[in-house]
Amino acid sequence: MENKKLINMLNRDLADEHAAIIRYMIHSYLEGEDSPIGASLLSRAREEMWHMHWLGMLIGKMGGEPDLTPAPYPYDPTNRKTIFKSYVAYEKKLIPHYIKEAELMDDPHIKRVLQREAWESEIHAKKFQKIHDKLTQEQAKSLPGEENELSESLVEKLQHIIEAKYTQMLQAIRDAWVFQGSGLSGWQIIDFSFTKMKQLAHMAEEVAENGIKPRLKKGNIITAPAIGMALKNTLESVWTTRDLHTDMQNDPEAQKHSGLMANLDLSLKQETYETEEIKDWLK
Repeated sequence: MENKKLINMLNRDLADEHAAIIRYMIHSYLEGEDSPIGASLLSRAREEMWHMHWLGMLIGKMGGEPDLTPAPYPYDPTNRKTIFKSYVAYEKKLIPHYIKEAELMDDPHIKRVLQREAWESEIHAKKFQKIHDKLTQEQAKSLPGEENELSESLVEKLQHIIEAKYTQMLQAIRDAWVFQGSGLSGWQIIDFSFTKMKQLAHMAEEVAENGIKPRLKKGNIITAPAIGMALKNTLESVWTTRDLHTDMQNDPEAQKHSGLMANLDLSLKQETYETEEIKDWLK
């Protein structure tokens, strides 16, 4: 298979895995990460992140540009029972898809990656089926989420930070995949994506605990052609979210929530660390 055609195929797979991550993360936040269902969903989302990472690494290694726009995730939102039935169907659909793609590959590593995507999708389908079958009558006919107690203005501030952090996380993994051959810096960038993921979770949990879906909406991804330019863009992005966190920290309503304030303090310390690290790399 020619390089361009292979990159396009892998980008379509990347979009499918990306869609699964978003769906399972949002559902996990709504259930509560410390609940049995929420914890299981978060575990599946993390495994889908590995799937996405393997595909992104392949695309970057071949000189391609990862497409970070998620595919649609078709599901029936009527209640938990229909939602999990949709999850089972989605994962089952991927099994023959990846097997067929693997059969087209000459490269043994890419073949193994696609085969692994297939059998891990099969495991996901089985685990979702198990959750579906164990739902109580009350759980099956209801939806996750609680009544909103936050003001509209505070929710909007939280959602704005969620969008910014989600985009930052995607930018970091894009830069790491594309510049994986640029020495240590490429891998140091992906470390930051893990931190941004946790910062996103802090805000998303606050929103979801009030029965509102966190807005995991992708912003502009900068396709910088050189790592120096990518690092400068990253530094500017960190300054932007640091300002958003500072503004939230000074919000009188936000100050009523001790857990949120503790997470904001941690995020600001982490962003100061990232700023100093990137400045050193740019030297």
